[in-house]
Amino acid sequence: MHDPTPEERYGADGEDWDERVPAHAAGPPHDLDAFRAGEDVLRGFEVAEVGDVTGRTLLHLQCRTGLETLSWARRGAAHVVGLDPSEQAVETARSLAADLGLTQDRAAFVAADVYDAAEAVPDGSYDVVYTGGGALRRLPDAERWAETAASLVAPGGFLYLAEFHPLADSLDDETGSRVVRDYFVRDPWTDTAPGADADSGADRAHPVGEVVTALARAGLRIDFLHEHDVSSVPRYGTLQRHEDGCYRFPADRPRVPLMYSVRASRPARPRGAPGRPGPDGP
Repeated sequence: MHDPTPEERYGADGEDWDERVPAHAAGPPHDLDAFRAGEDVLRGFEVAEVGDVTGRTLLHLQCRTGLETLSWARRGAAHVVGLDPSEQAVETARSLAADLGLTQDRAAFVAADVYDAAEAVPDGSYDVVYTGGGALRRLPDAERWAETAASLVAPGGFLYLAEFHPLADSLDDETGSRVVRDYFVRDPWTDTAPGADADSGADRAHPVGEVVTALARAGLRIDFLHEHDVSSVPRYGTLQRHEDGCYRFPADRPRVPLMYSVRASRPARPRGAPGRPGPDGP
């Protein structure tokens, strides 16, 4: 069997992101100075849907420079772990955590391929596994991602995904009013829309049904699938920025989903029931 290279498995995202870290750290949507000053980078619907994280453990897959990861720590998570393939992004995240006075027992960061997360992160499972904001678009294999992420959800915990809606990728970049790309195409493509990473390399469309089915097959229970008429980036020239920092179509425009969110949980073990077996048995 062919053993895929890192580029085949992950689209060389770590290498690309290493080149982009300095530019992203200097301004939105990854403005580190603004974050140090107290800016909250989490979207309102994420905070509402994830709920209170006080005292919980949280793993952020594909965390980039760790702003969202550390935002959950600020909101009371007992221990957060961020994982990203880019060594430079992880070093930036560690430095930022130190600036905020968060020791490694509160906020730790690991450089590793997301498909290797189960072996790379310090704990076997977490109350919340969080990811999104373009993360899935860099992955060729959504099913393998779902299996990996699901394996890290503790009994009674859940996975939460907040991602750009793949329908938005099918619309024209200028106005977002015409369908110009095949929604179901699986071939890599480059996103040139406003607000996208111009040098981000190959993006991959994963239809919502594919993602939700992969999570269900991985053994998680789908709690909800929500679609949102907001975007965290101005991907079309017609979008307008609102006070909450999100972008929306003008009021006189028909709306389409620009982002979606999924929460998928692992039921709590009945009292006295044995734990999940490891790879070599119970």
